[in-house]
Amino acid sequence: MRKSALGAALGLTASLAILSSGALPVQEASIQDARLEKFFRKKTVTIAVTDSGLGGLSVLAEAAERMAKAGTFETVNFVFYNALFSSEGGYNSLRTRGEKIAIFQSALGGLEKRYRPDLVLIACNTLSVLYEKTSFSRRTKTPVVGIVDSGVEMMAEGLRAQPEASVIIFGTPTTISEEEHRRELERAGFAAGRIISQPCPELESYIERDSAGAETELLISAFVGEALEKLPSPRPPVFASLNCTHYGYSLPLWEAAFAGAGVKPAGLLSPNSRMVDFLFAPGRAGRFPGTRITVHVVSMVEISQGKIDSLGKRLAGSSPATAEALRTYELVPGLFRWNSGN
Repeated sequence: MRKSALGAALGLTASLAILSSGALPVQEASIQDARLEKFFRKKTVTIAVTDSGLGGLSVLAEAAERMAKAGTFETVNFVFYNALFSSEGGYNSLRTRGEKIAIFQSALGGLEKRYRPDLVLIACNTLSVLYEKTSFSRRTKTPVVGIVDSGVEMMAEGLRAQPEASVIIFGTPTTISEEEHRRELERAGFAAGRIISQPCPELESYIERDSAGAETELLISAFVGEALEKLPSPRPPVFASLNCTHYGYSLPLWEAAFAGAGVKPAGLLSPNSRMVDFLFAPGRAGRFPGTRITVHVVSMVEISQGKIDSLGKRLAGSSPATAEALRTYELVPGLFRWNSGN
């Protein structure tokens, strides 16, 4: 799934551009690029977007709206596959890494068997950092793209542009403990002291319930305050990287939290949009005069009306079709196995 850390010479978008130009034979490209090249030659495709919750719907919404205008395919069927396995707690509530990997592996197997997708987008930092540890990643023939590299690329661009700046990585406890973003930045040559990690336990759950609510606001303010205390004195310019797809729903609250602390970030970085840019690389658009788009949302966990209303308002502005698909989502209790008792 992963390319070089920052897409140095052959990042995903660059690789696709080279392939489309014919400058590099498919057999000399990576397996992933060859699979993507095959994907882009199809007329009708199914693109599955998965997340451990509903944050990834924002990624699907943007992809669907951009795809409708691109003419890259004749028909694109989007499926949002909620990999959340229980209403009582998600992947970050599990005690061991092995449990997280096993359940996500089962979810991916169920996704592939049920929908036969032509492309899978893991619109979740938590699941993206677990993906390569699954046996699914070694046996699937389907191209799978995670979101971690997009976030790393954006942080690297900011740190290069402002050599005196630091970056705060906000994410779930699993995303932070896996340290994938930090490792990739350090591998690219950025000093460890410029990278601050800030876990945000349960924030994604509060955002789903009410992305603009008072409790969500208090949590974001607290996490921003904790992170700022980790910066050296005098405080350097700072980028804030929102490395959970849920966090973008509450962007005004992040802005307010930094303003309340008397800090104007050098940039608030959300990789949600960057993740789908490769779908619209130069030379891919215009194959068809128009593209028919369908959107379907499926979950094995019931989605409350409150969450539908809260997130639906946000999604409707960018993709009415995605908001409607959330409203009419399909509940499938046995969507995938996640323990010996179900």
